[in-house]
Amino acid sequence: MLYYLSQFLQQQAAGTPWADYLSPLRVFRYITFRSAGAAVTALLLSLWLGPKVIVWLTQLKFGQQYTDKAEEGGGLGARFLSKKGTPTMGGILIVLVLDLAALLWTQWNALILLTLLSLIVLAGLGFYDDYMKITQQNNRGTASQVKLWVQFALALFIGIYLWMLPETKKLISEVMVPFFKHPVLTGAGPAGLVLTVLTIMGSSNAVNFTDGLDGLAIGCTLIVASVFLVFTYIAGNFRFAEYLQVPYVNGAGELTIFCAAMIGAGLGFLWFNCHPAQMFMGDTGSLALGGVLGIIAVLIHQPLVLVIAGGVFVAETVSVMLQTAWFKYTRHRTGTGQRVFLMAPLHHHFEKKGWYESQVVTRFYILCILCAVVALSTLKLR
Repeated sequence: MLYYLSQFLQQQAAGTPWADYLSPLRVFRYITFRSAGAAVTALLLSLWLGPKVIVWLTQLKFGQQYTDKAEEGGGLGARFLSKKGTPTMGGILIVLVLDLAALLWTQWNALILLTLLSLIVLAGLGFYDDYMKITQQNNRGTASQVKLWVQFALALFIGIYLWMLPETKKLISEVMVPFFKHPVLTGAGPAGLVLTVLTIMGSSNAVNFTDGLDGLAIGCTLIVASVFLVFTYIAGNFRFAEYLQVPYVNGAGELTIFCAAMIGAGLGFLWFNCHPAQMFMGDTGSLALGGVLGIIAVLIHQPLVLVIAGGVFVAETVSVMLQTAWFKYTRHRTGTGQRVFLMAPLHHHFEKKGWYESQVVTRFYILCILCAVVALSTLKLR
């Protein structure tokens, strides 16, 4: 919006004495300037609206009145504070601020609108899930099949939409792999479509699994978003993309501004979500943030880079899958289910081993930063 306003004012002032006074508005053409503006806007809005959202959620009694899975499981001697009663659905704050900052600072194109649409859809799905948990006073919420079908439908729509458009067809029909300069598969639309669906669904659920400790999910999301801040800028800049031999995607530079807004909104939310948390993002935030990370990865033709950058998310998801599969298998074979981990997702396993919550979060941050460095190294090691 601000970009279009600046362009309009400059056009109106062209050839008049006002032209020189309005010439500084040319900075709105630069992605770097607008990215900084989006990040600062999102951060300030989050810090301003955060206390109001906490009070509002408390008044509506949108708090976690049920005991979470980790506390139900017992054995968490390192956890001093119960999370019961803490306002949830804080993802509303992230989504609202992210939407406003992106609309204000981006130059609207198909990639931005597709990302914003997906953010709203997944946030709505997460909101419904959170609401069901609160009203039912348990942590089951919406049936997993419902969530998976909605995620699948959204991911399939995005994949088909990109595949059908001539300018974005290669995002689906060509499969890129980290550390390789050229596509490993070409003309592979069905394979690319499957990869797109798996990336979006997997990322959305992976962040959701990680959201179990104060500041853990949002902190790791910030680190991964910083990686894609770099990747989107390079993908949208023809010279950089050609030099580094990565796919150039016209219009991807605007996703840099979206990533910057996500970082600003995430930092603002982390202010209130750090231990001890004043509010939780809930599925409203985790499903939406995870989903848009997957979508951004697809839109810049780097879906598998997300697997590297989001290594912590991958580990959390794999721990749940292994735990569930092994438990069912051993119960079927022996009549008694056995566990691989003390508790899944993985962060609860370390809590049960006696790590303090803050220790788990900080150490997972360190691992996430290491994964981010490896992901960034794929730009040169090709």
